Amino acid sequence: MCTQEGFQAQRSRLVGLLVSGSLEGFESILDWLLSWEVLSWEDYESLSLLGQPLSLLARRLLDIVWSKGTWGCEQLIAAIQEAQADGKTPEQHGRWDPHSTHPAHELQSHRPAIIRRLYSHVEGVLGLAREQGFISQYECDGIRLPVFTSSQQARRLLDLATVKANGLAAFLLQHAQELPALMALPCEDNFGIIGGSWTTCIGNQDTGDEAAACRKYVSKLRTTIAAQSRFLSTYDGAENLCLEDIYTENVLEARMDNGPPGSPQKSPATLGLEELFHMHGQLNKDADTVLVVGEAGSGKSTLLQRLHLLWAAGRHFQEFLFVFPFSCRQLQHLAKPLSLRTLLFEHCCWPDVGQQDVFRVLLDRPDRVLLTFDGFDEFRFRFSDGERHCSPTDPTSVQNLLFNLLQGNLLKNARKVLTSRPEAVSALLRKYVCVELGLKGFSEEGIELYMRKHHREPGVADRLLRLLRATSALHGLCRLPVFAWIASRCHRELLQDGGGSLRTTTDMYLLILQHFLLHASPPDTAPHGLGPIVLRGRLPTLLHLGCLAFRGLGTCCYVFSGKQLQAAQVDAEDISLGFLAPAKSQGVPGTSAPLEFLHITFQCFFAALFLVLSADTPPTLLRHLFNCRRPGSSPLARLLPRLCVQGSECRESGLAALLQKAEPHNLQITAAFLAGLLSREHRDLLAECQASGKALLQRHACARWCLVRSLRQHFHSIPPAVSGEAKSLHAMPRFLWLVRSLYEMQEERLAREAVRGLSVGHLKLTFCGVGPPECTALAFVLRHLRRPVALQLDHNSVGDMGVEQLLPCLGVCKALYLRDNNISDRGICKLIEHALPCEQLQKLALFNNKLTDDCAHSMAKLLACKQNFLALRLGNNRFTAVGATVLAEGLRSNSSLQFLGFWGNRVGDEGAQALAEALGGHQSLKWLSLVGNNIGSMGAQALALMLERNVVLEELCLEENHLRDEGVGSLAEGLKRNSSLKVLKLSNNCITYFGAEALLQALERNDTILEVWLRGNAFSPEEMGELSRRDTRLLF
Repeated sequence: MCTQEGFQAQRSRLVGLLVSGSLEGFESILDWLLSWEVLSWEDYESLSLLGQPLSLLARRLLDIVWSKGTWGCEQLIAAIQEAQADGKTPEQHGRWDPHSTHPAHELQSHRPAIIRRLYSHVEGVLGLAREQGFISQYECDGIRLPVFTSSQQARRLLDLATVKANGLAAFLLQHAQELPALMALPCEDNFGIIGGSWTTCIGNQDTGDEAAACRKYVSKLRTTIAAQSRFLSTYDGAENLCLEDIYTENVLEARMDNGPPGSPQKSPATLGLEELFHMHGQLNKDADTVLVVGEAGSGKSTLLQRLHLLWAAGRHFQEFLFVFPFSCRQLQHLAKPLSLRTLLFEHCCWPDVGQQDVFRVLLDRPDRVLLTFDGFDEFRFRFSDGERHCSPTDPTSVQNLLFNLLQGNLLKNARKVLTSRPEAVSALLRKYVCVELGLKGFSEEGIELYMRKHHREPGVADRLLRLLRATSALHGLCRLPVFAWIASRCHRELLQDGGGSLRTTTDMYLLILQHFLLHASPPDTAPHGLGPIVLRGRLPTLLHLGCLAFRGLGTCCYVFSGKQLQAAQVDAEDISLGFLAPAKSQGVPGTSAPLEFLHITFQCFFAALFLVLSADTPPTLLRHLFNCRRPGSSPLARLLPRLCVQGSECRESGLAALLQKAEPHNLQITAAFLAGLLSREHRDLLAECQASGKALLQRHACARWCLVRSLRQHFHSIPPAVSGEAKSLHAMPRFLWLVRSLYEMQEERLAREAVRGLSVGHLKLTFCGVGPPECTALAFVLRHLRRPVALQLDHNSVGDMGVEQLLPCLGVCKALYLRDNNISDRGICKLIEHALPCEQLQKLALFNNKLTDDCAHSMAKLLACKQNFLALRLGNNRFTAVGATVLAEGLRSNSSLQFLGFWGNRVGDEGAQALAEALGGHQSLKWLSLVGNNIGSMGAQALALMLERNVVLEELCLEENHLRDEGVGSLAEGLKRNSSLKVLKLSNNCITYFGAEALLQALERNDTILEVWLRGNAFSPEEMGELSRRDTRLLF
């Protein structure tokens, strides 16, 4: 028996017990107390406040229970015991009356069991409740917040049912009864006891020691990873921020499986982090590796840190019992051979007891293991599958160990997450990848959220956001988290100066350099801005850091020992500037901690500074920088200039050798920075810091010549045009790098000279990772073209910000293709506003974006005003009958449009009728696609009347609708009076033999039509054979 006095005497121990587990465990105790009516609803609400420290809630619970007397104290002890048992026998509490006349009370009385029933089914139950009108979309979104685990979402749903009197409680009682019983909440750690059955996990071995060893190891692993992941160090290492408070979701996309050739392209699936492992295999269904690619500074490391924290806190990814995080930057420094066991235990987390037992469980249940490898692009070894290693205990080289883990030769069925910049991922590596995801940076909403989380002072975030939106180039750069951090860190300088002069990547890094240099200066002596005096005073430091950075790039080294720092003459004063921070490892015991640059882009920036400011840099050395490949390794090497170097001295120099050994993607970043530093705006500043201004001019002239010649050589390599087609350039990402380097130089004359003589009619940049910064650079260069060009930017990350950056080159575009670019109404409305006076622009392709009826007025205005416009493709957006009706008004005033693509929207019969009425007398439209628009017989009747009147339409695509025989009969009547249509596509429309018979009768009177597609309809093989024999124009 527990008395109040005894309860009070044990208060400290009880508080410690309640806070030793997770919030999940505390809430499970509340479930039991609420079901036993120890807590009133008001008590429960006071203990369920979000954001309150767990220790405060625990003490409040003890106060409430103590006030209820001895019985309340005893019930709390019983609730703790139930929570610790983790519901191994829920059915004894799980029998409730699904037809109770008091459903809310019944829900409360059986709350723990019902939560177990709802676990893993919350999403489905929410969908049903929403469909039946029990909850609103707003309430659904509140329950679905990613901060809640599945069981917490179930609790929020029950809480909502308690206060709503609209039948939700009765619905949940009945629906939960039909769900399968769950013996335990999977892998939730309540008060030190891991949920789930350890004997199930480790097999049917009669060994409690093994289970205890695994339980203890997992507890230590969670604690270790939680400690490593809980705080996010800022790039400068100046402060540690709680990841939970400042983490901002990045746009994570997975390209969808597009089915058979010729089927419509699907939009990439946008995922939340918790959905990382929910995608089915898109590349190799037998592989176990999820590849996350993103450019430098896109937030890959932070994404993994968030994953680790969610697992350690028990909130997501609980299908894994073991999670092992690794950094490829750190792994490449392991020189000694090592085994899988050594890698996991000595370089991640050491088991205090039962090492053999724990390792046996890892090998027996690899499906419960997750390994993450961050920064594969910084791993100096190129992926190879030539050396097989299958023994988990035999040592091998670290690269062979990693490569065999990725292939599945070791720990097969363990899940792996690998992050990398896209340039470092080879076709060979992709063979062993099940899903490839792209990290696209922040959305516009993400940028705003990031700034508000980092600037909670009144008005600061608002002012900073207004400045960013008013400076489109700067706003576009902030899509990447590293630039958002720079803007946030330097917000005072930005707000003071207005930010209008910041256009390039180099501008941003000089801004952060200014910020660090001025903060390192005494307050009373620090001048305003980055002037020659500041730079000259810190020139030795900049050269020391630049030398270290440059040597590191040349040797693929990103973590520097004390010996390497000494070799580059980096001293304590240089380190105090803040650009070097302790590496995320403990180093070798007894030695000083190794250092690394704040980010790989900072290392590239300082390497570029070194090449610009060092007196030992011959101008001709830059030829090696802009030739970012080893000799003979790529055809591109033959396109880059070789005449910059007169003689062999420079090629044989140590600096040139380092450039030739460096990773190409790092040299590209360095080259772009160098071009920016040598721009006229910054060259004058740097010239005052250097003894020889002449040398700086020589370097500028050489870099300028290299860029122009490289781009021209690229253009000259374009094959001749195929007869009857425009000359086309399918540009590669390397082309984008040259364009971005030209933009960094900010010389209009240089851009004009670079594209002089370019005679292509079609410039294709698909799947090239084009975002807003690349759009800015493309517009800067392409607007100087002398001939109009079709610009194809499909399957990139242009977005609304990128569309705004493309506006300056709209005048030279005769066609603009922007499929799959996450563009919304706002971006397209702005694009059309600027396109109206552009005589050259005649085609727009906008498949697979986020367009809605709200942009239909702009589309209609485009059609009405531009009487030379030829093609508008709007497939797979979100248009309804409302948008189709508005667009039809524009069609009535248009006499030039030849192609209108509307597949994959939701126009229905009403929208089809509006379009058909507008196109009845249209004099130019040749091709119309209304595939997959939920069109039925009424829409078919309207389209049939259009066919009777229209005398120019040649192809009508109506696949994947609901025409059925009735609708086909109407179309057949229209065909009898039509003399222009050549192709009619009716696949997948539930058509039977009777509908085909009507078509045959129409074809007897129509000699113009060449093909009628009827694939995927309700025909037997015999019927298809007979119909084909009667008229070969019917295609099955």
